[in-house]
Amino acid sequence: MTGLLPLLLILKTEYNLSTMTLDEAQQQVDHWIKTYGVRYFSELTNMTILTEEVGEVARIMARTYGDQSFKKSDLDKNLGDEMADVLWVLICLANQTGINLTEAFEKNMAKKTERDKERHKENPKLG
Repeated sequence: MTGLLPLLLILKTEYNLSTMTLDEAQQQVDHWIKTYGVRYFSELTNMTILTEEVGEVARIMARTYGDQSFKKSDLDKNLGDEMADVLWVLICLANQTGINLTEAFEKNMAKKTERDKERHKENPKLG
């Protein structure tokens, strides 16, 4: 991990990672893809990669919080890093399909708030 620290500091400086908005994340992923990645993978390929990355998050969750034990090959896995992989591919898909994640998230929060503003408070399973 120590070899990654200088690179992380450069990226934090170059991309202002500590206070990034969703819009900035979308722009930065697009810039990275065009600078280092040559081009986006196809939408179908990225959907498959997203599924794979979510599976890696699920594997860590099952072993950390569930009943499964870790295998030797799982010990070096990092939940935050795997979640960031999910976010990365999700941002790629948003960029490819013209979705503004800030707008989509704000609309989704409003929808959930309107739909569920009393539902969870009244749920005896949560009380």
